[in-house]
Amino acid sequence: MQAANPILQAGTYVPPLDNSFRKAQWRMLLAAMFCYFFFYTGRQTFGFAIPGIQKEFGLSKEMLGWASTSLLWCYAVGQAINGNLGDKFGGRRVMTAGAILSCAANWVVSFAVGFKSLAIPWGINGYFQALGWAPGSRLLSNWWGAGERGKVYGFYVFAAGCASVLSFVTSIIVVNVLHLDWRWIFRLPVLLMLVGGIAFYLIARERPEDMGFKSPDTGVANNNPQEAQVAVADGEPQESSWSRYKAVLSNPKLMIAALAIGFQNAARYGLIVWVPVHFLGKDWAKAADGMIDPAWISVALPVGMAFGALTNGWISDKVFGSKRYKAIVLYMLLGAVASMGMYLLPTSIFGLGLLFLAGFFVYGPASSFWALCPDLVGAKRAGTATGVMNFFSYLLAGLGEPLIGRMLDVSGTTSVVFPIVAGSCLISAFIALFIRR
Repeated sequence: MQAANPILQAGTYVPPLDNSFRKAQWRMLLAAMFCYFFFYTGRQTFGFAIPGIQKEFGLSKEMLGWASTSLLWCYAVGQAINGNLGDKFGGRRVMTAGAILSCAANWVVSFAVGFKSLAIPWGINGYFQALGWAPGSRLLSNWWGAGERGKVYGFYVFAAGCASVLSFVTSIIVVNVLHLDWRWIFRLPVLLMLVGGIAFYLIARERPEDMGFKSPDTGVANNNPQEAQVAVADGEPQESSWSRYKAVLSNPKLMIAALAIGFQNAARYGLIVWVPVHFLGKDWAKAADGMIDPAWISVALPVGMAFGALTNGWISDKVFGSKRYKAIVLYMLLGAVASMGMYLLPTSIFGLGLLFLAGFFVYGPASSFWALCPDLVGAKRAGTATGVMNFFSYLLAGLGEPLIGRMLDVSGTTSVVFPIVAGSCLISAFIALFIRR
């Protein structure tokens, strides 16, 4: 289905794509984006529920930080397992199952009567949420060649950033517009995720061969012949799960990237979970009186995240020639600057712009991190690599949540979250320097 004449692209000769195949590629990308656009309604709404939960159950912020950690750590374990499941069973089925099961788990959380009945199902929900990202990444790696990977992951992570916007907006609507209690935050927004998961299953196809096309050159890391043996004519991997894990875990560059994204994600979730608490607090309520509901100001964070992800992948391809560590380091340093700016202007309306920039630079490198997975280990192991990297990502993010909650309890001010985020950004930038390829 591909034309025969080669053209020069990204320094290598590749065949131009048939128009019908190009349409199919975009169909798969848009289907994955559509599904993941709703996924965060199942896990990034917790911050908006915290004030109501505290009022009803009398829990400290540190305890609620541990509840948040239960999701993040179960998500981390799920990523380590489910990325491989995506390689083995296909991203289409696994991602759809995640959307359905996570919707059900959120409803269980909504009937909590105390800490245990809140934290345990929230943790189980974390595992179900982990059925989404890596398997979806696996499907995309089947359809898109190595030369367009930064762009594709930029779009995919952009959808995740937009999902953060949606989770913030729907939570605000539930609490501030519909005036429902915190339980409905876990009941209404997740219905969108259910729709997205079903639509993805109906629209997406696992591999180009399923639609009569030939797979594009998905690339193999470092031109290693042992990596090339993974691919076979029908597009299925011929290695065991253990072999995939062994190959991924023995890749030093991927392990360095996993540690770097761990601190990046700790910064990200520091903002996602605690910024709503910060903006719903008394200081912002007073500062924004007569101008804008402070809850809506918080939406600047995920909006910045969405656009940051869209730009970083493109920059890593076009500006830095797929040397993704450069794009990562640049954004992490700027994220630290923006976060410290939020700390210095904790109750100023100028913080709106800084909050956008904090989200933009802190989350932006995610698209480059995920593009590194097939870059380093090949497309056929992309799901396993993505899952392993996300395991470390959420392991460290989970460590940060109770620490931040404890510091907020002790200091009595929610603005402390911003220097913590800045410190995580700087550590991530330093580690990312060693990803150099």
